[in-house]
Amino acid sequence: MSIDIFKPAQIGSLYLKNRIAMAPMTRARNVNGIPNDNNALYYSQRADAGLIITEGTAISETSKGVLYIPGLYTREQIEGWKLVIDAVHQKGSKIFTQLWHVGRVSHTSIQPGGVAPVGASDIQAENSTAWGYDENGKEGFVTCSKPRALSAEEVRNVTNDFAEAAKNAVKAGFDGIELHGANGYLIEQFLNPLINNRTDEYGGSIENRSRFLLEAIDACIDAIGAEKVAIRLTPYGGLHELPHYEEIEATYEYLAKELSQRKIAYIHIMDQQSRGSFALPEGFLNRFRNWYDGTIILAGGMNREKSERLINEGLIDIAAFGESFISNPDLVERLQNNWPLTPPKRELHYGLTLDGYTNWETYTEKANY
Repeated sequence: MSIDIFKPAQIGSLYLKNRIAMAPMTRARNVNGIPNDNNALYYSQRADAGLIITEGTAISETSKGVLYIPGLYTREQIEGWKLVIDAVHQKGSKIFTQLWHVGRVSHTSIQPGGVAPVGASDIQAENSTAWGYDENGKEGFVTCSKPRALSAEEVRNVTNDFAEAAKNAVKAGFDGIELHGANGYLIEQFLNPLINNRTDEYGGSIENRSRFLLEAIDACIDAIGAEKVAIRLTPYGGLHELPHYEEIEATYEYLAKELSQRKIAYIHIMDQQSRGSFALPEGFLNRFRNWYDGTIILAGGMNREKSERLINEGLIDIAAFGESFISNPDLVERLQNNWPLTPPKRELHYGLTLDGYTNWETYTEKANY
């Protein structure tokens, strides 16, 4: 019997009203990292999704690579998130927050006191950009600064920052947290041996390069429980200058099996082909499903047909949609009725204005004109 992705389901420890998730997307609309009523409206407009995963949320002052992103390290930020969570819960959706440390994908203008960003190593992402201030103080895309390699003790401090942010997320009322282990940010910088040139316990072998990720997962599990902890991964991705390496498959097999033992809420895989990077190889999802026995979410180039096929083949459990949710707050209803989608306006993705944020019309609103 085929699975109806629009029907309620229990998936692992999650009770969802459908199998559609809103993927995390940076929108940069928070002064001092404090969520507000406009953010609550934005997320509640899209709460037809069974699961909402918020935009990347800073775990500390030094974790940022984009201006105006929300955080989860101050009391005011926790209180602000309550507005968002209450609005989403009133619509019957679950909401996880994505905890984010960008590592080297940052700029001195964003860092406290103008210091260098930190990374797994001091290798610079010379062809990548952050959203900060240029030499004239003008806001916009700026080339990532040369990072400073974290010491082993500092790595453990960042792990603690993840755990503290996880505790703050639960205080705010989130149903769980998703560690950002993807897109070339700090956790993935440790995984990649061509970026991670360390010679300590966090570099070298697959086990050592995976240590930071697993320690962060374990710290969050200890803080809030495995059923509230998840992670996003981008196997074979190349964003922010993460080159391919020989042990990719072996690395993600190791991670999948380790994460299976921990019984976390889900693994969220992103196929970066939709972001102009590398696609997942043929058969990878089949292999990953054999390595990992928990809930799998897939994002990247999803549509109704692909979602239904992969879910009914048993390769994934939840289909995540990203950019299409920005310009289609009623995306679930549009998918269910095969209504056309409104294309996004990428020039409005970032910034403090409400234009391109909360003013997108539903299909019904447009039809009634």
